Amino acid sequence: MPRMNNKFPANFGKPQNTKKAIARLFKYLKVFMPLIIISTILIIANTVFRIIGPNQLAKLTTILEKSVPQFSNGILVSPGTPFEISRVWEIAGILIVLYAFGAVFSYIANVMIAKVCFKASQKLRTDISNKINNLPLKKLDRTPHGDILSTVINDVDLVGQTLHHSVSTLVGSIVLFFGSLFMMFITNWLMALAAICTTLLGFSVMLIIIKNSQKYFIRQQRQLGELNGVIEESYSGQTVIKTYNAKEEFKEKFEKLNEQLYVSGWKSQFISGTMNPVMNFVGNLSYVVVCIIGSILFIKGEIGFGVITAFMIYVRLFTNPLNQISQAMTSIQSAAAASERIFDFLDEDELEDESHKNVNIPEIKGNVDIENVKFGYLKDKEIIHNFSAKIKAGQKVAIVGPTGAGKTTIVNLLMRFYDANDGDIKIDGISIYDMKRSQVRDIFAMVLQDTWLFEGTIRENLIYNKENVTTEMLDEACKACGLDHFIKTLPNGYDTVLSDETSVSVGQKQLLTIARAMIQNAPMLILDEATSNVDTRTEETIQIAMDKLTENRTSFVIAHRLSTIKNADKILVLKDGDVIESGNHKELIKKNGFYAELYNSQFSLEGSAVIE
Repeated sequence: MPRMNNKFPANFGKPQNTKKAIARLFKYLKVFMPLIIISTILIIANTVFRIIGPNQLAKLTTILEKSVPQFSNGILVSPGTPFEISRVWEIAGILIVLYAFGAVFSYIANVMIAKVCFKASQKLRTDISNKINNLPLKKLDRTPHGDILSTVINDVDLVGQTLHHSVSTLVGSIVLFFGSLFMMFITNWLMALAAICTTLLGFSVMLIIIKNSQKYFIRQQRQLGELNGVIEESYSGQTVIKTYNAKEEFKEKFEKLNEQLYVSGWKSQFISGTMNPVMNFVGNLSYVVVCIIGSILFIKGEIGFGVITAFMIYVRLFTNPLNQISQAMTSIQSAAAASERIFDFLDEDELEDESHKNVNIPEIKGNVDIENVKFGYLKDKEIIHNFSAKIKAGQKVAIVGPTGAGKTTIVNLLMRFYDANDGDIKIDGISIYDMKRSQVRDIFAMVLQDTWLFEGTIRENLIYNKENVTTEMLDEACKACGLDHFIKTLPNGYDTVLSDETSVSVGQKQLLTIARAMIQNAPMLILDEATSNVDTRTEETIQIAMDKLTENRTSFVIAHRLSTIKNADKILVLKDGDVIESGNHKELIKKNGFYAELYNSQFSLEGSAVIE
């Protein structure tokens, strides 16, 4: 595998089109349209009930006002109308019913919206997971894994939580805003105009704030992904950091990114956070204006006290949505930035669709023809130059050469982790490019120099994706690898859970991956530095097991320890992407060429070469 490039691609996570990302986000909600429609209707109904309430309170206030005697300069002007207790109870009953139904509707709507939003989050994660499985390996090699994790976890969580908390608030606030505006005009148009004029100021400021803060929300999400990438890399490489005393270097890098994230987060929250105080000021200003105009109209006798009471409530209903909308817009800005990153990832080019490929090899013999293969991880930098080789069924083929010669690249091409730029690779006369990638990989069992074990039982790790594996098969593989004693020392044997608390050495992990390959029992085998992490004695045990494993099975072995491939049927010597020598061990030693030089350099003692 090529080493991961720690530099981010130039366009990765950068903003492209916020409006487009939000539009695509709402497409994910289409499947839940019935729930969305019902919850929207319930939210509207609850809001309408809230709007009707002040009108009923105005009627109640008017009844109470009329029942109170009116005096002027100590002289009774009006004795007041008889107190209509039945009418009071009627209005009170209407208010109780309205607010009770509103509460029930609000609860049901929130439950529905929560289901919609978190189902959408679940679908986003599923799509990202499927996308990862369909991405070319070069994309995953060049993107820090921590950044991908940040997209899957942080960005999707942010989108789900924002939808949950902001959508219902936004819908209800918009309905409440226009509904209260309508009722204000019905109640008194002059006071309504006064309230609107003061509110326009708040709207103008809010739009300016949104425009200026969006770039910081986008930058914040991108830098969060970068920081996660550095953290993931540092945690997985703690041993190296400590060994080379690179704590200060990592600390400096972390603090730099952390400071950038802090600045972006602080600026985004500071700028967007000014919306709430501004809207509070506008709301209070509306109160003052309405009180002044209402008092003048009341003194003139043009309105009653009930109108002022209702209007004060309507002003609050009118300005409250502005506060809620401003808060929702702050959250939606973060969600917009997160959704951009999500859809940028989902829009990455995928592997070629192979559903139309039906070519299969009914019985694998193991003949491999590599014909004039050319390849480079970068278009302008070719690593493999016109590589050709013919391997007969059952042969053990060793690929050797100095670091960077292209040994692991050949394995990548055989497994179709990467596709050749030119040339062809055939198994039993059938091109691997005419087969599905999954079919090609089913042909090979593979052991890499980098061990990979997941948190689970040893049994689960050994039978990974393999069905009908018996305990006897496990015992046989573990004995062949010299793992049987280690398994017996574990508290629960094969059912021991591998975790950070389980003491397993690097060599034992390597043995477990080798045993996994044995259990896989694929017709062909790839061993990429399979014994690089074990001691010499264990290596001898593994070598015996490998000899048994490679019997009557075409196998490709990459090894720096040339002593381990002396019994190979064919040795391909690579240098600078070309096969410069080919033959078995004895033939290549007799040539006294590049292979002999490599071999002797490993076994020289005090300057004297050992020729076998």
